[in-house]
Amino acid sequence: MSNLSFDDRDGTIWHDGEMIPWRDSKVHVLSHALHYGSSVFEGIRVYGGKIFKLTEHSQRLVESAKILGFKIPYTVEEIDAATQKVVDENNIVDGYIRPVAWRGSEMMGVSAQKNTIHLAIAAWEWPSYFDPEARMKGIRLDNAIYRRPNPETAPSRSKAAGLYMICTLSKHAAEDRGYHDAMMLDWRGQVAEATGANIFFVNKAGEIHTPTPDCFLDGITRRTVIGLAKDRGYKIVERVIMPDELGDFEECFLTGTAAEVTPVAEIGEYKFTPGDISRQLVEDYDRTVRGQALEKVNVA
Repeated sequence: MSNLSFDDRDGTIWHDGEMIPWRDSKVHVLSHALHYGSSVFEGIRVYGGKIFKLTEHSQRLVESAKILGFKIPYTVEEIDAATQKVVDENNIVDGYIRPVAWRGSEMMGVSAQKNTIHLAIAAWEWPSYFDPEARMKGIRLDNAIYRRPNPETAPSRSKAAGLYMICTLSKHAAEDRGYHDAMMLDWRGQVAEATGANIFFVNKAGEIHTPTPDCFLDGITRRTVIGLAKDRGYKIVERVIMPDELGDFEECFLTGTAAEVTPVAEIGEYKFTPGDISRQLVEDYDRTVRGQALEKVNVA
């Protein structure tokens, strides 16, 4: 990915219904979203010039805003069309798309009932970080310094910008200790997810276990990979997973728009060996996002 600052690039951004030069897409310093976190966003990937599961992401964006108490002034179909236009005009082949909606600057206080709602969509080139072999080495996770909150205290089913503050803090702390990312527990002490990706474990019997998404996002990539695993005949178990169970698992992997399917080699004191099931799902997901047919072979 380019090291250019994201506010100083060539290209165009769709901003409140218009395609404008990248550098001209600006937000006022007194926007409510900057002060009170009243913003929602999505992360979407482009593979070979085609947007993966665009409508699902647009629908989730609209629903996230609704959970935060505001309505995006565009339909899902209009958001889809605007996103496609951004990809086309910026000639994105393998890239990342960031739609973001936020409350504006008409009112500055906790209450913002009269604020206008804005929407912007940007996209940039972003090829996959790892080739399959490099990915299979597995990444290292630390234990996060913060926990996912009780859904009675935060809108956990919304992809709300404010909910990612604890993710940034936890990831920074992990990176400072030499890790790639961190595994977050929830407020009950149960395994939840990584800072920006869902988590899966494989036991000795070849079953795939994953936490029930009751206080974090049931990711679009998560659901895609569960479908791919079921197509292969693997048993999926969604349940409460406690940290002291990690030693019982053989493999571990993360799923997410950015992470795709990424094997994990270590979480704190626990070690994992990226194996056949992780590899199969890495390969199946890569074929799926690129529109390639999967071999009709049950490997379970």
